[in-house]
Amino acid sequence: MASSATKPLLILGGGLIGLAIAYELAKKGRKVEILSRCRSEAAGFVAAGMLAPHAEGLKSHLLKLGQLSLNRIPAWVQAIEEDSGINCGLKNCGIVVPFPSEDKRDAHSTASFGQTLNRKELELEVPGIGTHWQTGLLFTQDGQIDNRRRLMQALEKACLDLGVHFQEGVEVLNVIADKKEFQGVQILNADRKVEVLPSNEGVLCSGAWSNQIFNAIPIFPVKGQMLSLQGPKEALKRIIFGPGTYLVPREDGLVVIGATNEKEAGFYSGLTPAGQRQLLQGIEALLPEATKWPQMERWSGFRPCSPDGAPLLGSSILKGLWLATGHHRNGVLLAAITAELLAKSICQNQLSHNEDKLLKQFSWTRFKNKY
Repeated sequence: MASSATKPLLILGGGLIGLAIAYELAKKGRKVEILSRCRSEAAGFVAAGMLAPHAEGLKSHLLKLGQLSLNRIPAWVQAIEEDSGINCGLKNCGIVVPFPSEDKRDAHSTASFGQTLNRKELELEVPGIGTHWQTGLLFTQDGQIDNRRRLMQALEKACLDLGVHFQEGVEVLNVIADKKEFQGVQILNADRKVEVLPSNEGVLCSGAWSNQIFNAIPIFPVKGQMLSLQGPKEALKRIIFGPGTYLVPREDGLVVIGATNEKEAGFYSGLTPAGQRQLLQGIEALLPEATKWPQMERWSGFRPCSPDGAPLLGSSILKGLWLATGHHRNGVLLAAITAELLAKSICQNQLSHNEDKLLKQFSWTRFKNKY
């Protein structure tokens, strides 16, 4: 058995959050090992990549966390691009949220952060937008990143170059603890044999599957179906964030469409006629001409959700086991700040007063004795 000095910190999950934390820890000189069952099923590979705390209408502490992360992202992405040599497709394109009436527009929780648009201005920002929408909000500070094709690949390469070790095809079965201290994990390895990996420290970032590994936390899956269209290049300059459907244009004309919000689906994978119909109806309502664009891909994934829709961050009930899960719809947005705060905490670097205060708002203890 490895000595405590040589045991790597285990990252339980190879999705975007796990990669981001591994990257930060490796830059701080920590020995890190990522355990991943199948990275392609991670939420980071299926999300649309919106950076949208204002368009999403986040509230209270979650809005503060999202804004903090949004401000961190340019420098964070620049460092990843320099270390990996891969452009991550960060784009400050702005997001338009349309509304059928001024009353509904003004009721949007983050309306004060946006620029109001009348019907004429809405048509200038989104040519061809559906006639149902009479007004809107433009959030020029919100944007996107190409997480599926670029950011995930860039983080993987940066981690490898920093010496992070990957174990792919490994299923973490459960956490091993002794006297409230993390001792490692039991896994089903790539050869389908049960094995114990000892470690004194680990980060649980297994997304929608986190509760299956560590059932002390209330995380459950929310399924989302998506598709993509190939539109003319520059046909859509802004993201359109409508109720239940959003259109995210990439630089090459590809438009990512999302997403259903299926809380009752559990881990039932695959596409459904009802889910795909919902997306197509959303496209027709927001941008009718886009219904004529050829469809490219269809896919689905599982968002990790907590009872209050906010992530669980920081220490857990076990000494040495850290939590970074439950990001729901905002994993891409919150990856930068999650990685920074977790890496600082794990390495016992000083958090600012505001960082420490904010991190405590997302502690697992808010669910203590409730679930």
